Formats: sequence, structure tokens, C-alpha cells
Amino acid sequence: MLEICGPYRINGTVEVPGDKSISHRSIILSSLTKENVIIDNFLFSEDCKNTLEILKKIGVKYSTSKDCVMIEGCGISNFVEPDDILYAGNSGTSIRLLSGLLCGCNFMSILSGDKSINNRPMDRIINPLTEMGAKIYGRLNNKKAPLVIFGGSMLKGIKHEINVASAQVKSCLAIAALFAEGSTEIIQPAVSRDHTERMLEYFGADIQYDGKYTKIIPGKNLKGKDIFVPGDFSSAAFFIIAALILEKSKVLIKNVGINPTRSYLLNVLKEMGANIEIKNERIKSNEIIADIEASSSMLKAVSVNEEVIPNIIDEIPILSVAAAFAEGLTKIRGAKELRLKESDRIKSISTEFKKAGIKVDEYPDGLEIHGSRHREINSSSLKSYGDHRIAMSLVVLALKGKAEVKISSTKCINTSFPGFEDKIFNMISN
Repeated sequence: MLEICGPYRINGTVEVPGDKSISHRSIILSSLTKENVIIDNFLFSEDCKNTLEILKKIGVKYSTSKDCVMIEGCGISNFVEPDDILYAGNSGTSIRLLSGLLCGCNFMSILSGDKSINNRPMDRIINPLTEMGAKIYGRLNNKKAPLVIFGGSMLKGIKHEINVASAQVKSCLAIAALFAEGSTEIIQPAVSRDHTERMLEYFGADIQYDGKYTKIIPGKNLKGKDIFVPGDFSSAAFFIIAALILEKSKVLIKNVGINPTRSYLLNVLKEMGANIEIKNERIKSNEIIADIEASSSMLKAVSVNEEVIPNIIDEIPILSVAAAFAEGLTKIRGAKELRLKESDRIKSISTEFKKAGIKVDEYPDGLEIHGSRHREINSSSLKSYGDHRIAMSLVVLALKGKAEVKISSTKCINTSFPGFEDKIFNMISN
């Protein structure tokens, strides 16, 4: 239970942990090479540790030191059949991406997760993987996990159109495509994160991509190279928005990944009138990295275009906090995917914001938030619903208030940002 009574200001320089999405992909794809790959600034969160543990159970050797991992690439032909269920915990990335890999293995495996993961839609990967020739089955008539995979089938390339833009689904199919006969084409209705494509390109795969379209031609062996994982933009967003909404505040977040398929939130915030400056931009391990400076701002409401939702989907909880202190009505629609995350994030935001005294209109596919620069936060007891992004967003919200706010179940923050509370509380002052 956290108890916060502001208002606070936030100042200083901070580095956020390594990007969660890239950390997952770095160890999965490195295992497919025949080289030892050193991964620097790896995120040792619960989610990523679950992926490491699954890889260990199928024969991948690795060593760790501080924030580094060295993966001993063994190639898919040297993976071994696990003697236990492979547990993904609360990680959708783990269960979906590893499904694509395991379909290319010559053994049986079972993937499962916690209650949240086992109730998220898995037919999105089961159906196209089955079309590729995989033998993969799920609970509730192939709609939910646990997943049972009988490897050893010859996979074939397909042309698949995804109904809802999803980097996890796209990445699952891209990994399976590496072991298929013939090329695979993946088409999406909107741009989604391209971390998998960038890393496959970095490792020498035969791949073409433009955000909405990805084509993989199998046959080229992946060549492992050392990877630097940039700071997680989704984690940086909490510090950026804290600086924007708190008075007399300025933060510099160093070494953050600003991949354009990932950092569209910056465009939304600038449209809201945010004082944000990008510094020291460069490319490392095929990802764009920069330092981000943010300072107190007079924000105004915006309408978020449905087409950009896939690029800000993880940041919508903290964007909602910014909207609460932006003058006017902020509209976020076309985001029904939020109902299928670690919690029903539309319901979570609406319910907890109302407790804090913020007027929110809830819709099946989003929210409308009535913002005010002079908003007062009610003394309240708020819940995270075991959702790490909801928990961190409520912490930032509480920093602005003049009344005591209690937030329960914040342990879930370790899913993506171990040490978040220490970092943010070390930077604030009255």
C-alpha cells in the first residue's frame, strides 16, 4: 500500500530500465543464432525473467551479470523437449512470441500463464499458425491458453491479414516464418511496433517491412551480434508526464528508445502543448535512442486518432493522467484492445479516476476525460487491479493532489519497472 499526499514537484536526471519489448526479443532471437550474444541493459523484470526461464527449459544456456545477459545461441535444431509446463506468468509477449518459436521445434510443449494471460485471446495466433501447418491447440475451442504445441510439422509460408494491428501477433508469425517453406507476408490495418523486424534485420534475416507490411523469406541463418537495449519508452512516459503536470518541474531521461512505431505519444503530448525536447539522437543496435527533456506545461485537451492507437496502446493509462490536467475534453476512442490487457484498462481508468474526482465518460472502445489545469484530487483509496501500468499511472496522478491518496497492490509494478518507486520518490520534493 502506497500513501501519497502532494502536491510535489519533480526535478533531476534519470535512466529508466531497458525496454521490455526489446529485452524479450533479444533473448528469443539470440537463442536462434549459433553465436554468444551479449545483451546490455537487459530488463530483469518478472516478465522477461519468465522468458529466460522458458528458454532455459528448452535447452538455452545463459549467464547474467548486473544488467547484462549472455545468451549462448544454439539454433532451433538444438533446443530440447521440456519436462515441465512452460510458464509465461503475466507476459503476453512471452506466450505469443514463444508459440511461434515452439511451432518450429521437433517436440511437444505446453505454454501457460497466470489467470490474466490464460483469459486473453490466443486464437489470433492459433489460427494463422494452424494455417502455416502447425499443430497448436488451446482451451475453449482454440481461443485461450494453456496452449499445447506438437512440433515437428513442416511449416509453410502464408499471406496473412491481421484484423487488429498487433506487434505480438506479427512477431509470433515472423518467428515461425523463419522455419517455414516459402515466404510469409503479414499485413496489418495500422502500424504497430517493429522491434522484431529491426532485430531480425540486425541479425541478417531476409526481411522487408514498412510498419503495416512485413515479408520474411526464410533460408538465411541469423548471425548473432551484441545488443544494447535502450531505455523503455513506456517507462520513461511516467517521468515525462509527471514533469509536464507538476509545477516547477523538469526532468531529463537518458538513453531512451524513440523508435517511431513506439514513441508516438511524444507527438500527442506536443499537440497538447507539452514542453519536450529530444537531445543526443543516435542509432544503436538498429534502434533509435535519445535523451528526452520534459518540463512543466500548460496542457490542452486533444482527440486521439484511432489509427495511432496501436503505437500508444501501452501509454494510454499515463496519457489519461495528462488528460485529467489538460484544459478541455480529451477523447481516446478506437482503443477496445485496452479491455484485453493485464486488466480491463478502460474500466480500471474510469473507475479509479472517478474515485479521485475526475469526470470520465466510458465507452466500449475508449474514454473521454474532462480535464482541468486547476483540478483538485479527492482523498481516496485507489486500486491497481494488479496491473503495473495502472499502478504507476495512479502514483503519478497522486503526486499532483493535495489530499492523501492510498494505492493498493503496487507490487505488480515489478512486472515492467523494478525500482520505479525509489526512482520517482528520490526525484520529488514539496
